[in-house]
Amino acid sequence: LFSSLGWSQEKLSDTEKEIISYLSVTYDEQLTFLEKIVNINSGSYNHNGVREVGNIFARELESIGFKTEWQNMPAEMNRAGHLVAKLGGTEGKCLLLLGHIDTVFRKDSPFQKFDHKGEYIAGPGVADMKGGDMMILYALKAMHKNGSLNNRCISIMFTGDEEAYGYPIPISRGLMIEMGKMADYALSFEGGSNGGTSVARRADTEWQLEVTGRRAHSSQIFQEEVGAGAAFEAARILNTFYEEVKGEEHLVINPHNAAGGTEISLSDNRREMTVYGSSAVAQTYVINGTMRFISMEQLERAKKKMIEITNNNLPNTTAVISFDKVNVMPMPASEGNLALLAKLQKINDDLGIVYPVYANNPSDIGGSDIQVVAPFVDSIDGLGFTGANAHSVKEVMHLTNYHDEINRAALLIYRLSQE
Repeated sequence: LFSSLGWSQEKLSDTEKEIISYLSVTYDEQLTFLEKIVNINSGSYNHNGVREVGNIFARELESIGFKTEWQNMPAEMNRAGHLVAKLGGTEGKCLLLLGHIDTVFRKDSPFQKFDHKGEYIAGPGVADMKGGDMMILYALKAMHKNGSLNNRCISIMFTGDEEAYGYPIPISRGLMIEMGKMADYALSFEGGSNGGTSVARRADTEWQLEVTGRRAHSSQIFQEEVGAGAAFEAARILNTFYEEVKGEEHLVINPHNAAGGTEISLSDNRREMTVYGSSAVAQTYVINGTMRFISMEQLERAKKKMIEITNNNLPNTTAVISFDKVNVMPMPASEGNLALLAKLQKINDDLGIVYPVYANNPSDIGGSDIQVVAPFVDSIDGLGFTGANAHSVKEVMHLTNYHDEINRAALLIYRLSQE
């Protein structure tokens, strides 16, 4: 088995060889299990579906010694809750393994079924991230099979709302934070990319800009008593954001909607705007935007500069900018996170995998649950299977490097748990 697949026997212990052998002989079983959970719609707002998938994992984890519980969320949060599983051993390092069992696909989505098509699998959430959830389960099953799971300290949380967070975070993720603080390492199994993993992820927040000017007949704009009007002031501010704030690596400032005129009304979430404008100087302009950043220091620098620009107004205009609270912290590439990446590369080498593991560029990826615990524990993400087209009806999970990816992840869990 090892020589035929190019793996280096001499660099693996007998226990590790047993883990890999188990994962090889249960390959068909793994895909059958994945098909089962993919075919259950578990869109974030389909509470019954999310719980059904969670119950399947709970039964499997209990069969190998884990104690499980379902953490419900308050009714007003409109979220299904989370599966929590714990193996309370006293030997080795304590691990926190993270996944999510919800998807972006609602019950009425046309994309509902698992479909095995040669070198890839299509299906809702197959890569984001039911494949990663299955990977965790079978890595632990392999360890259970040869006894290496005995007396280990491993906790798992499969969240039911990663694709549509329930707020406030201290309630929806309070237990996860507690578990992170108690762990030595946190591993998340969001979909990978042929060796690409995440030791850093950006956080995001929203900002609101409100600009006012003097309403007057349009023929009077620029005159001393009228000034520039709200539209020109809004344009000045945005353009200066582009010229003077844009540029730092990993920093994104995006105005996602804007409207203005002589009268404007906003929906409660500011996503819908109703505007009236006549042949008059614009009196009001409203712009809503998002900002992504790699550290709180970067956020504060950007906010300071944006406030300075906002306050430097054109004649007879005023402007105010506000920023929402940051709910999920950024995840900079800490020394501890990079050390985990090095350990993963060592496993990659020991397995004889020819392509390296590497750190994804944070600017190319979104956020995930790992950011909730990263401030408290050395963390790494993107350990799941390679996929493509996540959040679309073309979502797939590739099988080309399937064995490399599940073996590498399983040995990472094993080795860290033995430290």
